[in-house]
Amino acid sequence: MMRHACILVFLCTAFASPALVSAEAKSEAKPLPVHVAEAPKVSWHYDKDELMKQLAAAEAKEGVKSASVKGEIWTTHATGKVEKVAYVFSVEEKDGKAGAVTAAEVPVPSGADTAWMLVASALVLLMTPGLAFFYGGLVKRKNVLSVLMQCFMCMCLMTILWVIVGFSIAFGDDTAGGFMGNPGQYFMLSGITSGEVWPDTGIPKILYMAFQGMFAVITPALILGAFAERMRFAGFCVFSSLWLLLCYAPVCHWAWGGGYFDGGETGNWLMGKEQAVKDFAGGTVVHINAGIAALVAAFVLGRRQGYPAKISPPHNLPFAVLGAGLLWFGWFGFNAGSELAANGTAASAFVVTNVAAAMAGLVWAVIEWVRNGKPTVLGIISGVVAGLVAITPACGDVNVMGAMILGIGASIIAYVMVAIVKEKYGYDDSLDVWGIHGMAGIWGAVAVGFLAVEGASGTQTWVQIKSVLLTLVYTGIVSFILYKIVDGTVGLKASEHDERVGMDLTDHAEHAYTMLD
Repeated sequence: MMRHACILVFLCTAFASPALVSAEAKSEAKPLPVHVAEAPKVSWHYDKDELMKQLAAAEAKEGVKSASVKGEIWTTHATGKVEKVAYVFSVEEKDGKAGAVTAAEVPVPSGADTAWMLVASALVLLMTPGLAFFYGGLVKRKNVLSVLMQCFMCMCLMTILWVIVGFSIAFGDDTAGGFMGNPGQYFMLSGITSGEVWPDTGIPKILYMAFQGMFAVITPALILGAFAERMRFAGFCVFSSLWLLLCYAPVCHWAWGGGYFDGGETGNWLMGKEQAVKDFAGGTVVHINAGIAALVAAFVLGRRQGYPAKISPPHNLPFAVLGAGLLWFGWFGFNAGSELAANGTAASAFVVTNVAAAMAGLVWAVIEWVRNGKPTVLGIISGVVAGLVAITPACGDVNVMGAMILGIGASIIAYVMVAIVKEKYGYDDSLDVWGIHGMAGIWGAVAVGFLAVEGASGTQTWVQIKSVLLTLVYTGIVSFILYKIVDGTVGLKASEHDERVGMDLTDHAEHAYTMLD
């Protein structure tokens, strides 16, 4: 009979795989008992692809005839919880003699990271209803329901598109030279399971998909602030769907899916060797992307009736304040969650996010106080949002001083765009999406190049600028084409009658209040 030898490789410490725990956890880890369980039938609860790679590597060694899964390594945590962290291979040499036996490390989802990312995902989703109240309070009362409806439609429609093909375009393997991910790789979440971990993280693949999906929900919703009160609902739905797949998903792939924004070991047409964009939580992907689409919409659709002389002030500022508060609250999941782990970097991102928002709100209030004699509620919440936007791409790379600088710059730039530039040139960006999200996003994306605690340099700043320029040019052109296509098919701008009556009644046969304008 052929002989088999099993040598157990002790891969684990107190908290699962070393690659999946923080430095703090590793420093405190103590060896714990290892148990081997025979596994004639392997249940694929973890990373099957990684296991098969390890198995193939064992079989490829010189003198090895075959390798098979013999058992599993388990660890007992201090809490008494038992987890499988590796499979044991039984290897038979070609001459029939006993061969060396190896073990394949199989990543296991981290309980702490998974718990935090579930919370972070919910926080980011909450931002879209927050945006609905923020935008809804700023429009006329006859249009508030249309804004709420558009935001909630994004929560529904973008989620379905993301699950079907959006995630695959954003995070599939490079296609078309890195322009996008393979649309078929994760089509209908094929291969996205709850037990296997997403590469280089400690969270399940399905949770990573869900977290990224929340970004895909809110980004198209941001754009609607530019055309609020004058875009037909059918046109909004069609445009937003196409924009998600043709603008958001490709740019997401460039930044986070291994596309153009990462030069890697060889470089690409945009980035040199080892050059990589610092976009921790979505400066280019979310804010600049949505901001330039909003600016294009303002010019394609034209002005609202009576703009600027007969435009009413915000109909419900308390709604807007509530929305800003929910956005600030949810932004902690947006930024700190982008670390994809419960660790010190996430904590730092949390703190600098809060500091930048606070500084920006303070600066905007001071500017109004000095320039106009009185600070306003609308001003301070606008400043807060500008600060949150600016810190987004930088929150994983700057310290508190950097966050303050980002907050100051965001308020000054956004204020100038909203109060001076827009008035001078007369374009009707209804709720200042370009002035706040676009321009504060550009400031944050570029500034991280020289404010980052590690890696700040002129070269890195140029890398950041290149990513901003590509996003502006690509999304600006594609958005313009999409607006024209949708306008020529289902129609974009509401008629003068519909705009005068209000989008709540004409699009949805409802009104928010008992009295109408």
